[in-house]
Amino acid sequence: MPSYPRAELEDMVERWLAANRAAEEAGDWRPMAELYTADATYGWSYGPTTDFMAVGRDEIRDIALGDEMAGLDGWQYPYEEILIDEAKGQVVGFWRQVADATRADGTHYEVAGIGGSWFRYGGNGQWSWQRDWFDFGNAASLFMEMLTDGALSDGMTERMKRSMKENRPGYYPAFAGPVGLWEVPS
Repeated sequence: MPSYPRAELEDMVERWLAANRAAEEAGDWRPMAELYTADATYGWSYGPTTDFMAVGRDEIRDIALGDEMAGLDGWQYPYEEILIDEAKGQVVGFWRQVADATRADGTHYEVAGIGGSWFRYGGNGQWSWQRDWFDFGNAASLFMEMLTDGALSDGMTERMKRSMKENRPGYYPAFAGPVGLWEVPS
């Protein structure tokens, strides 16, 4: 893994955070695909039997940042802490998932637990690799609470319906995707 100047990685993180804020405001995360190399991979585990993997900038834009984020307009993903390793060219960010909908007591619906992203920098202001983690059980529980409370947006309701379909793009049996979750570009 190549090393990079600390200032370059800090600049990349600032650009990433600004792009996240713009995506949250617009309710459209697809423009963030420009912050990935053309051959980048982006994946996560969806539980014990399923992995998600987007391979290449187009799949990252269309599937990971498009289909997977559709219905989450109004949600915010504030990064609470970011760790930078310039010697390895890696960044780890810890984030929350906060809905714009509120409970009767005025508190925002929020996924319990810790979410995060692990990035490998590919140079030229772009990530070459990203892996996310989040607590699927807590996310599912929150979505069910919101459904029961009548707090799901129409977009989120459609997103939940889509998630029930089989053979969705980017979803693979665990350990059987086109790129493994632990597979790192050389």
